[in-house]
Amino acid sequence: MIIGAPREIAPGENRIAITPDSAKKLIGLGLDVHVEVAGEHRPAFEDAAYEKAGAKLVGSAAELYGAADLIAKVQATDSREVEMMREGSTLLCILNPYANLEIVRALADRGVTTFAMDLMPRITRGQSMDVLSSMSTITGYRAVLLAALALPKLMPMMMTAAGTLKPARVLVLGAGVAGLQAIATARRLGAVVEAFDIRAAVKEQVESLGARFVAQEAIGGDAEDKGGYAREQTEEQQAKQREVLSKHIANSDVVICTALVPGRRAPILLTTEQVQRMSPGSLVIDLAAEQGGNCELTEAGEIVDSNGVRVHGPVNVASDTPVHASQMLGRNFQNYLTHLVEEGQLKLDLEDELTSGPLVTRGGKVVHDGVRAALEA
Repeated sequence: MIIGAPREIAPGENRIAITPDSAKKLIGLGLDVHVEVAGEHRPAFEDAAYEKAGAKLVGSAAELYGAADLIAKVQATDSREVEMMREGSTLLCILNPYANLEIVRALADRGVTTFAMDLMPRITRGQSMDVLSSMSTITGYRAVLLAALALPKLMPMMMTAAGTLKPARVLVLGAGVAGLQAIATARRLGAVVEAFDIRAAVKEQVESLGARFVAQEAIGGDAEDKGGYAREQTEEQQAKQREVLSKHIANSDVVICTALVPGRRAPILLTTEQVQRMSPGSLVIDLAAEQGGNCELTEAGEIVDSNGVRVHGPVNVASDTPVHASQMLGRNFQNYLTHLVEEGQLKLDLEDELTSGPLVTRGGKVVHDGVRAALEA
């Protein structure tokens, strides 16, 4: 069985799904690994490192797609790549299927079996395969560094001969993996940190990192689904949360937004009015920008100035740290392939939720209930 790792063609994508280390491990499972020659387009991992690991270098994407039984890539494929894939082949990638419905349809029409790594069930057995958690660790960390560089004041309290400098106040909205990493990083830099999440269960985790959990009175009783993800709230619940959070937002130097609902537009947590109540020079770092943003003013990939408050909408943040991001993704993909492969071939146990959960297309059909419903709608 041939595993193909093509060069990523999405603009700004510096990560890779198969590293030399993971290639070596997969070869040890009895698989052949083919890697598209990338040269300067993959500066973090040289072509020679793949050869040393035992992988075969392939000169073009067309040649790689034509030979591979299974493609492992980071970004969702596009129509050009779908056309190069062989009927009956398999694709593993971060598909973001609800935002890429036409690609999902094309993959089904092509007869490709597609696993969306970003639909991995959040269960104990799946932790080592969870690409969203891996990338959220990096984005939460980098969000604070971005804020520290852009903020016109220092993060920590400093007692100097010229007087005492007060610490920056950071509010983190959403205490999932990205939010918790942002809390930990901001605390390490000396900021005073507050945090809010609609899931009461994370309060202890927030406090264990030295942050204060705020607006607990705005939490509803049905905020978490069975997969551990935040459940979409009603408009009334969201309005109450915005009202209770307003004073905390106004007093913050930095607000870091991390709230996402799988398959949905990101919930609005900051209104334009709330941003305008923040002091000039304050920042909003919206990590939900690619799904519409948690702030009404957010524009993906842009910095919006509103009365001196800058709203950052960074995209593909993890790609700015390609070495560690790729190392984490490489292990996630390697672990999932280890789960799917037996004696050098794919063995799909559809009774296992780790197999059926991320499975989107198979046998010419869209087989994932949620994605199929989105397509029909």
